[in-house]
Amino acid sequence: MIKVPDIIIAVDGWSSTGKSTFAKMVAKHFSFLYLDSGAMYRGVTLLCLEKGMITNGVIDEKALSDALNAGFDLHFERPDDGSTQLFSGERNIEKEIRTMEVSSYVSPVSAVPFVRAWVDERLHAFSAGGRVIMDGRDIGTTVFPNAELKIFMTASDEVRAQRRFDELKAKGNATPFEAVLANLKERDYIDSHRETSPLRRAADAYELDNSDMTLHEELVWIQGLIQGKFGILE
Repeated sequence: MIKVPDIIIAVDGWSSTGKSTFAKMVAKHFSFLYLDSGAMYRGVTLLCLEKGMITNGVIDEKALSDALNAGFDLHFERPDDGSTQLFSGERNIEKEIRTMEVSSYVSPVSAVPFVRAWVDERLHAFSAGGRVIMDGRDIGTTVFPNAELKIFMTASDEVRAQRRFDELKAKGNATPFEAVLANLKERDYIDSHRETSPLRRAADAYELDNSDMTLHEELVWIQGLIQGKFGILE
């Protein structure tokens, strides 16, 4: 295995491009700490839903702001299996944040400026010292604009929707494919048109289109990229 320096790797891209799967794989292979920024936004969205802060699609921003400022405890923990799990206080919410209901509201919640500032502050604290790989929508452009390596992931709409559909089906969620595709396109639009930190490819990011790639091929791709960029010889 090549020896990778203590850098921050920023992984951005469209929804359901496999950013988290890719980042977790890279973290495990190169012994990096994996942080899922999208999980943080999903955690805030779950809070909104459980506390009744969303009515007819409208977010009660004052109630949400008050809840975050009151010391809402959202953090990552690493179980013995080496994974990274999101907790709200002592409660593991990793499964609850992956539901279709949370997916339907996470983009508008994450578009709220003070929510992004709250999440960014925590991500910077988690990443002190480097040797971190983090995925999300604005990691390379806003959260870590000086990250030593930036990757932007993309894939066709149909491939992304099929991945999300299969993921939901495996969890017992029978959401129709058409609804999953529509949700994906809606999230793409909101994420790329929001006023604060819109989703876009950083000028110095390397694009990874994994529409027809296996995970092993993705690992080979980034290993070659790291060796070339940092002049690492095996």
